Order: sequence, then structure tokens, then C-alpha cells
Amino acid sequence: MLRLIGIIDNALAAILKPTVALGMAALIAVITLQIVSRVFFTAVGWTEEVARFLIIWLTFLGAALAWHQGRHIAVTFLVDFLPKAPRRTMQIAALVVTCSFAVALTWLGLTYMEMSSFQRSPALRIQMTYIYAVIPLSAVLIAWFSLSDLLRLMFGQKLDGQGGMPE
Repeated sequence: MLRLIGIIDNALAAILKPTVALGMAALIAVITLQIVSRVFFTAVGWTEEVARFLIIWLTFLGAALAWHQGRHIAVTFLVDFLPKAPRRTMQIAALVVTCSFAVALTWLGLTYMEMSSFQRSPALRIQMTYIYAVIPLSAVLIAWFSLSDLLRLMFGQKLDGQGGMPE
């Protein structure tokens, strides 16, 4: 079972990494177009909106990828001094809290998507539902990564920072 979870984790990360990289490249291209068009021509109106939406998506997807790679900021100086059993208990508690938060964020994100379904963006006229869809998407990813880390920890595997909280 843990092997299957690891395969799924790696597959999701393999999708997230190039997606975030492409999003960053697109953001750089759009901002460059915006700067060049303002300096040399008339400003292109949609570039600011696209840049804003890309930043939103990159922030949430980047948070999910950072969680998978164990790169979120963690204050562990008290936990590091604990013996092995209490440290493991604290890690389990932290993962349960994280997973619970991600599940709650998924539900709230879906509610927010539904509330904004009638709104359209000013320049591109696309439904804001597509922009806010990243909230529940990234929350589901973080919940999955937290749950997989929790299962690994409960079955005695160390969390080495790749795919969860470092030990």
C-alpha cells in the first residue's frame, strides 16, 4: 500500500513541477509583454489580469509542491529535543491538523467557486470559477500529501523532507 502511495505522490509531483515551471515562464512572458507594450506602444490591457491570475495559480500550486517536497517553513526546535516516541506523536498531530485544514479549505474553496460562478473577469471575460478552482485543487493535493505522510509515519517510515515534514 505504501508503495502505491509513493507512486501516486511521485506522479502528482511529476505533474506539478512542470506545471509550476510553465506557469512561471508564462508569467515572465506576460509581464515582459506588459512592460514592452507600455514603454514602446499602447499598453495591452489583458496582461495585468493574466499576470494576476497566474500569480494566484502559482501560489496555490507552489504551496502544494512545497508541501510535497518538505519545503514549508516549520518551527521544530521544541520537537527536535523530544525523545523519539513523543516526537513521532507531535508529527502525527501536525499532519492530522494539516490534513484537516486542507479538507476544510477544499470545502470552502468549492463554496467560493460556486459563489463566484456568475462573475466574469473584467478584461478577458472568463468565469471566475476557473480562477478560484485552484483553491480546492491545491487543498486536495495538500490533503493527499499530508495523508500519505501520515500513513508513512504510522507504518514506521521516516519522513525525510521529500514528501512531507522533515524528521
